[in-house]
Amino acid sequence: MKDNSNKIKDLISVVLSFRNEQEVLPELIGRLQKVFRSLTCDYELIFVNDDSTDNSLDLLMKHREKNNCIKIINMSRRFGIAPCVIAGFKHAEGDAVIYMDTDLQDPPELIPELLEKWGEGFDVVHTTRTKRKDESLFKMWLTRRAYSMINFMADIDIPQNSGDFKLLSRRAVDAVLTLDEYDPFLRGLSRWVGFKQTQVYYERESRFAGETKYSLLRSSNPYREFLRGITSFSTVPLYISLFIGFTTSFFSFLLILYTIIQRFVIKEVTSGWTSIIAVNLFLGGIILTTIGIIGIYIGKIHQDVKKRPRYFFESKMGFDDE
Repeated sequence: MKDNSNKIKDLISVVLSFRNEQEVLPELIGRLQKVFRSLTCDYELIFVNDDSTDNSLDLLMKHREKNNCIKIINMSRRFGIAPCVIAGFKHAEGDAVIYMDTDLQDPPELIPELLEKWGEGFDVVHTTRTKRKDESLFKMWLTRRAYSMINFMADIDIPQNSGDFKLLSRRAVDAVLTLDEYDPFLRGLSRWVGFKQTQVYYERESRFAGETKYSLLRSSNPYREFLRGITSFSTVPLYISLFIGFTTSFFSFLLILYTIIQRFVIKEVTSGWTSIIAVNLFLGGIILTTIGIIGIYIGKIHQDVKKRPRYFFESKMGFDDE
């Protein structure tokens, strides 16, 4: 095992998944280079291009001509954040790997503090937001509720307001890469692998430029991330479906019993068409909800059983095997 006091002398990898970030990349690269110049350590910046359609790739190639620590992975099509980060992990050679978004809401200037915690012996260093600038109260409330529900149902405890800006030690990265899940919930996997973990607190900035890629109204974010978090680490929704089914069956039995007593003991018959329709709609809603919950789990099993690769890349720059 390496002496923690010497870890700052090792190679540090930074994995940055992005799509269409031409407005942000020059500022991001400049700030990252400034941070690592102050640290005087070896580093590599691995940019994973999720099939951008703007000039992001051209900008990166120009910066790479001046700094060969910049490395590029171009995906063959759009695969999403998690596959891009996993691709970055597999190509990272660092003794510690930091992954972060490229919108500069998460400041690169926090990296020295992450490395300091790593030097103290922590394998996973989460960044936790104490404040999120320019984000609506509704989105903040929704985010807190989502974290609370995931933590309530899951068998792991994910720090609230801890996003995709983390440091993982080499052994933590290797542990994550052994988990061959097709649709991984990265925020949970970094917690699930265990080892010694800690948090660093900061205020999240506004987006530096461009448009956000995490709109509440888009199909890929954030509700799919919420469902991914629950279904990846919990079977509680299936048990809830079972409980609702038993409860509904019990009350339906009582209703049938009441109807029999009303007909043969009290000898009174009422039409109750509205009640019948309401009960049918209620039962139909429960059935469809239960089928939907089971369907999500079956869908995840179906994806894993097919054993398709998480991604394909179109080209690489800066790697020995390019």
